[in-house]
Order: sequence, then C-alpha cells, then structure tokens
Amino acid sequence: MTISRSDALVVFGVTGDLAHKMIFPALYAMVKRGTLKVPVIGVAFPKWSLERLHKRVVDSIKRSGGVDDERALNRLLSLLTYVNGDYNDGKTFAAIRKALGNARRPAHYLAIPPSLFETVIKGLGAAKLSENARVIVEKPFGRDLASARALNRVARAVFPEDSIFRIDHFLGKEAIMNILYFRFANSFLEPIWNRNYIASVQITLSENFGVEKRGAFYETAGCLRDVIQNHLFQVVALLAMEPPAGRDYGAVHNEQAKVFKAMRRLKPSDMVRGQYAGYRDEPNVAKRSDVETFCALRLFIDSWRWDGVPWYLRSGKYLAETATEILVELKPPPQKLFADATSANVRTNYLRFRLSPNSAVALAARVKLAGQDFIGEQKELYLLEEQPGEESPYERLLGDAMAGDGALFTREDAVEAAWAVVNSVLKKHPRVHPYKRGGWGPKEADAIIASDGGWHNPSRTNSAG
Repeated sequence: MTISRSDALVVFGVTGDLAHKMIFPALYAMVKRGTLKVPVIGVAFPKWSLERLHKRVVDSIKRSGGVDDERALNRLLSLLTYVNGDYNDGKTFAAIRKALGNARRPAHYLAIPPSLFETVIKGLGAAKLSENARVIVEKPFGRDLASARALNRVARAVFPEDSIFRIDHFLGKEAIMNILYFRFANSFLEPIWNRNYIASVQITLSENFGVEKRGAFYETAGCLRDVIQNHLFQVVALLAMEPPAGRDYGAVHNEQAKVFKAMRRLKPSDMVRGQYAGYRDEPNVAKRSDVETFCALRLFIDSWRWDGVPWYLRSGKYLAETATEILVELKPPPQKLFADATSANVRTNYLRFRLSPNSAVALAARVKLAGQDFIGEQKELYLLEEQPGEESPYERLLGDAMAGDGALFTREDAVEAAWAVVNSVLKKHPRVHPYKRGGWGPKEADAIIASDGGWHNPSRTNSAG
C-alpha cells in the first residue's frame, strides 16, 4: 500500500561525519527550496545538548558553502531536536517516539556504521516505530552475498520492500540521471546501442587523494566493495538495461536487476588489484595489508544485446585526476577507405559521458582537414554541459525517500545479484600490485584492456584525454 509523504525525518548518527559533511547542507538546501517543513529528530549516543548540535549544524553549513539565507537556517534549527541514547536500549526508541509527537509517518535514516543497521532496524520494529514508516539505509548494504541476504531478511521482517530505501548518493547525481534520460529520450541511439556497433565500454572513477582518515574502514572494504560493486555497477546497469515498460520506478528496477543477473561471475583473471605507495603507513592500516586501493576489471554481460562486448571498470585512490568518465567505443567502419582513420593508434568514434567534476555528453567523429589529401582528425561535439542550480545528491535522495519515490534507490534482488557477480573474488583474488601516487595505477591493469585500445584517462578539462 502506498503511503503519503513522510511527516518527520529521524536521523540516526546525527553527530557523525556523514551528517556534518553531507546531510546538514542537504537539509539546509531543502528548507531553502521549501521541500522540508517537517520535524527532524537527530539521534546519537553522545550526551550533547541541543545547543551543541545547533552549533554543529551551523559549522557544517559554513564549511559547505556558507550561510546565504539566515531565515532558512533558523527554520532548519527550529525543526531540529535531539535524542541521545544507546541503540541497544529500548528507552532510546521510546524517547524517539516521544520526540516525534503527532508525527505518524516518519522516515528513519540510518547514517550509522553498517554493523549497527540490524540493531536499529530491530529496535524500530520492537518499538512499533516502523508502522507507516520508511527506512533509509546508507551503503554499504552488506559486505558480501551472505551478509546482504541476512540484512535484507532483517529489513524485510520489519519493513515492506517498498518502504526500504537503500541509498547510494552516486545515483542522485544529475549526470548519472542524465544517462537514463539520454539513452531513452533519443531515437538515434537505440539502433547502434548493441553488440553489432559497440566495441567496448569503459568506466573510470579516479581520485587524486588517498584514504585520508578512513584507513580502518578501507581495511574492511577495499576498492572493489567501496566503489565498483555499487557505484560503477549501477552505472553499468543504466547503460546496459533494456527499455523499461514505463516511467515508474518499478519498471526501471526490473530492467536494472536483469542486467546484474546477466553479468558473468568474475574470476581472479578478470581483475587487477593495486595499492598505492604508503597505504600501509596510513593510520589504522595493517603493516602487511593486502587491501586494494585500486581495482580494474573486465566484465561481460551475457545477454542478447551485449554478448561478447567487454566492459572495463576501473577505480582508485591517488590517481592522476579526480574525475568520473564513461567511454563507449564504437566499432570501426567496415571498409578502410582512409588510412588515417584506421591506423592502430587512432581511437574509433565514441560517445563520452563526463560525470564529474563537471558534466558533459560528447560524441566524437572524424572530420577531414583542409587540403587535397583525405586526412582528418577526431573532433568532439558536446551535447550537454553542466547546468546551474542542480540539487545535490543527498538533497534529491532524501527528498525522494520522504516522498516515497524509489526510482534512484536499489531493490533487494538487485543488491543480491550485484554481490553474486563479485562474491567469488572477494576472498580468492590476485595479490595487490604496488603503484606510485599521481599516475593511473599499476601497469598490470593495462594488460586486461590492451586488445581494446587501452584505457581512456580522464583529463582535468572536459576534453578527452
């Protein structure tokens, strides 16, 4: 049964880093837009006063871009209350019920470590705070197939599936949403969007910084779990899915889940793992750690549309640039009429999605240079660039969850199907290769894509690298 918009937001982990960096600025933006008018109950273990929490909120907003609307800030602070307590203590949930007052349709956002998800979900159920409510679960949703299934069982025992919102902020980015729109709003793309015309697809999510203060977390996760299995797999699903039967999010989720189920299970030979120089010296990192800070893999989707087309995924810390790009490379023309366009060192036509730090969609085509000789060069035609006034990912996702719109969230079967693809290589995998900071990862990663022209390295600007 569909329920109305949430009439309160309960934020577990309100004193944590995620709330400070992302959630408070999103709530501030929602108040400014007029989309947040309901009570916000912050919950955490520390015995903070409401005044201290207010100071934390103000500090967060100042650091994220400054206070440009004092009235909106004051409205946000007036909506905020605080409950402190142990998540294992039923009294904490009783205090939450009291703080909710007349609210009967709360959205519970779990901005807490994954180890506490089960505790809080069960606590909500025991306190009957799950009735007519929604739960928003921050990633990672499990750390392998078995733990994802176990967590799904716990969540489904307390909430119906359409009230569970598994949040991945990556899916809230405007550029990610544009992939889905671009694919199905343009008729010229569909005839060539298949194995007959596409030679390969590669996706790179690179960062020019390290794990920073997240060494303890990274030791339990690594790049494959932290980035590729969720962020990049979701991008693959948007690129590879069949046209949904309609615009409703259930139809979109059906097609996304089919992509994950069609993905060929990874083998150790399909991946290269790397670790940047100095990672083992980071705080809370084991001296002989084999955790990957870089991962590259070759993936196949065993479907009619994509049979035989390799998908290359790559992500890492301390790489040359911070950027996310997709390169869809087309097959060359069937006849070699012009030698300059068919030589081995020339990339064929491609479609490029620039997702961050700025966004663009570009189509690369060859054009003839002036003169008698049939010699040309490849030029890019920009189809879209970043637009001002975009919602931040967390602003969009929190608003959608409170409205009951699950389009940008992940469904139970899709979560488990994605874990199934990587499950066998989470423990059985090649050892990490060391790599220097500031490059593009270990040289061993070049081998898995060598037959398809090598990696496309995102550049600092929008132009192709």
